[in-house]
Amino acid sequence: MSRRRHTPEQIVRKLREADRLLGEGMELPEVWKYLEVSEATYHRWRNQFGGMKADDVKRLKELEAENQRLKRIVADQLLENQALREVSRGNW
Repeated sequence: MSRRRHTPEQIVRKLREADRLLGEGMELPEVWKYLEVSEATYHRWRNQFGGMKADDVKRLKELEAENQRLKRIVADQLLENQALREVSRGNW
């Protein structure tokens, strides 16, 4: 199997397709082969995106990106505050 990145929308689409195929009686290893994903990938996707809709996944990714950006801002402010405290104490 070739290694490729899937968008969250593609993942949700493939998980829905897997549910449909399983409902039709296809075995799980056949579904993985049909979807061109490994067993581990399928289970990781199921744990991460199971039950979500494409819009939910897109919003989740946006919130995760915003959260990372805000964490960086807080870390930068903390470093600036520590540097200002050092300077104000005269320990430079």
